[in-house]
Amino acid sequence: MKKIFTLLLISSISIAFSQNGAPANPYYNGFNWNLTGANLKNALATKITTTHTRLLNYSQTDNALAILDLDPADATNTNVLLVYGFSNNLCPVASSDDKDHRRRDASMQDDGSANPCLYNREHTFPKALGVPDLGTSGPGADLHHLRAADKKRNADRDNDKYFNGSGNSFETGLNWYPGDEWKGDVARMMMYMYLRYGDQCLPTAVGVGTPVASDANMIDLFLQWNADDPVTQFEDNRNTYLGNASNTYGQGNRNPFIDNPYLATVIWGGPVAQNRWPTIFLETPTFDLANAVSVYPNPSNDFVNISTVIALDEINIITINGQVLQQIKNPIFESNTYTISNLPKGFYFLKLSSASNSVTKKVLIN
Repeated sequence: MKKIFTLLLISSISIAFSQNGAPANPYYNGFNWNLTGANLKNALATKITTTHTRLLNYSQTDNALAILDLDPADATNTNVLLVYGFSNNLCPVASSDDKDHRRRDASMQDDGSANPCLYNREHTFPKALGVPDLGTSGPGADLHHLRAADKKRNADRDNDKYFNGSGNSFETGLNWYPGDEWKGDVARMMMYMYLRYGDQCLPTAVGVGTPVASDANMIDLFLQWNADDPVTQFEDNRNTYLGNASNTYGQGNRNPFIDNPYLATVIWGGPVAQNRWPTIFLETPTFDLANAVSVYPNPSNDFVNISTVIALDEINIITINGQVLQQIKNPIFESNTYTISNLPKGFYFLKLSSASNSVTKKVLIN
């Protein structure tokens, strides 16, 4: 979410919410912050899984949203923020018979009636896009990705995949843009779901983008959104509540990417996100070429994509007999990806060279 609300400063008043300066204590006590890449990803996945000590049932999540999604700017402490919303109009709109389904706030929870002014529960990672379906327990009832939403906008989003856009939320075909205000929230929720539930909640299954070089399951779309749209008080409040298992609906685990969006940069590279722990991470991490390049699809019928965040000086396509079929000097990448097309059937070695080292990948063209 964009900084519509003023981020809390580190002080005795705000320390419960803001994580600027150091990791949240005691949640991360003893964690090894020297890890990078896949090692950091796996360690964080273990952390948020083993500390997820309370698994909620589906009905509890409805009641929880009335607490979790309270608008920090609402002095009455009754309005919840509606994901994807952008209008400040109340529902119904006084000057029209139409309901304002663009609204950001609501105070009436869904009671099963046909009243379109009520808000309901949105699975930011749609249940049907999970493999298998997320269901109504476990990932389907994980409050780290459930949000209050306008009923009509929730229905409009349906099972659409996220894609890149600008401005307010909208749908194009079977794709959905969550809106400038919400795209960072969405990215961090998708990253959490991936670490917490692994192959059941792949980023490639819920968003339209290019797989990143170091992890073919993560897409550049979410890394960009995470960098573009920093954390707000609203996200911090939710994270702090859910991280405390003593709270009525607390799960016991946190979303690390809300605590520090820069963790995504340390794991997957890409655009440099907000670093809320400057005393822990002092500089952008470096990546070994072998772990920073991916070649896909493989096997393929015709072409292969080479994706990497490291600049390549040369690509050599070598046959199984050792013949250099093609040599590409200073390849020009678009969105960190270079495509090699029209390859004949066969088995090939791709020798990829950067200024400091090289790596060889095997490719099969059927």
